[in-house]
Amino acid sequence: MLEIRTRLSIRRDAYALEVKGQLQLPFDARQKTRLRTKLVSGEEVGLLLPRGEILRGGDLVVASDGRIVEVIAEPEKLLHVECATPTELARAAYHLGNRHVPVEVGHDYLRIAVDHVLAAMLRNLGARVSTIEAPFEPEAGAYGGGHVPHGGHGHGGRIHDYGHDHRHDHDH
Repeated sequence: MLEIRTRLSIRRDAYALEVKGQLQLPFDARQKTRLRTKLVSGEEVGLLLPRGEILRGGDLVVASDGRIVEVIAEPEKLLHVECATPTELARAAYHLGNRHVPVEVGHDYLRIAVDHVLAAMLRNLGARVSTIEAPFEPEAGAYGGGHVPHGGHGHGGRIHDYGHDHRHDHDH
């Protein structure tokens, strides 16, 4: 089986790279560092990436046979949230953040995975909520490198890292 162990940290348009495969995955699968899946061509592939990496649409990875493979953010069902004012949109984002929900932040919208309870909460806050199908690229989080704008190629970390609490390291 083909293995993918490395993500390239260069932009495709910066070099004359020949992409010879595509890996299309929804966001949930792009968070996993160990995954058995298939390329768009149907060829089986195993992801064996360093812990904590998130693949973003447009990322380039290297297969064990040397091929460069492009990551495609698979369209998925999402809640698209709009509000009448920036303050109302910020309030909606605040309440989603309090629930540790992965959120994609756009210029005048928020997007989250479909969740009927959260949709009701957002509507109670005055938001307009609709269901759409689109690629999902949520924020990486305050400690994960931040969000990469669509078409950008920075590399944020995991959405949440519930690891060791470093605030108390000096207490012992």
